[in-house]
Amino acid sequence: MKKRLENKNVIVTAAGQGIGKATAITFYNEGANVFATDINDKTLKLLKDEYPKIDTFKLDSTNKNDVNNYCSHMKNIDVLFNAVGFVHHGTILECSEEDWDFSFNTNIKSMYFMCKSIIPVMLNNNGGSIINVASVASSIKGLPNRFVYGASKAAIIGLTKSIASDFVKQKIRCNAIAPGTVFTPSWEDRVKQSPDPVKAKKDFIARQPMERLGTAQEIADFAIYLASDESTFTTGNTFSVDGGMTI
Repeated sequence: MKKRLENKNVIVTAAGQGIGKATAITFYNEGANVFATDINDKTLKLLKDEYPKIDTFKLDSTNKNDVNNYCSHMKNIDVLFNAVGFVHHGTILECSEEDWDFSFNTNIKSMYFMCKSIIPVMLNNNGGSIINVASVASSIKGLPNRFVYGASKAAIIGLTKSIASDFVKQKIRCNAIAPGTVFTPSWEDRVKQSPDPVKAKKDFIARQPMERLGTAQEIADFAIYLASDESTFTTGNTFSVDGGMTI
């Protein structure tokens, strides 16, 4: 039986852990040639040790020159999965200008750089699929203490729709996935750093109508559809994979 991403060339950013790692592995298992990037070379090495055939490369997606140099060597990319992200905790009163700049550079500027470098490659190869990881904490839903995170994730939804509109006739599709609360290493770190980790974990679970956290694999499984030829009539959309948070 043919695999759903057989022989497709895909780039996955933030592939060292969490949603990015789960997606890189899932894409690989579905037959894709995976180019996995991350700023953390230690987590990338662990991925490479587990899956030697996945191509790994240390990349700071917020650095324009690094992104341009990396993408300039790509001759044929079918799928770009943008998973780089950072969660800032706090209201507008607790968000410094430095926090704002760091969050927007990490969450949206990285996608701007990656998309701008990869779209010309896709244009030369009859199109492709771009998948951006947004969040339900965005223009979809306001969540407490997620001011700059929500603002930057809302920008991802705008970026996604604009790219979809501009390149729909050139067979480049662009969609976003908006996860709810997902169990990842970065989520675990945020819980551990809270004043009361036990309460923090209960609070995160309590806001999920399904009464559990999502898994990185559940996000990756949905990404397969957007990366595959099954979704060739789908573009400019944001799909909430959120355990019912936005019902």
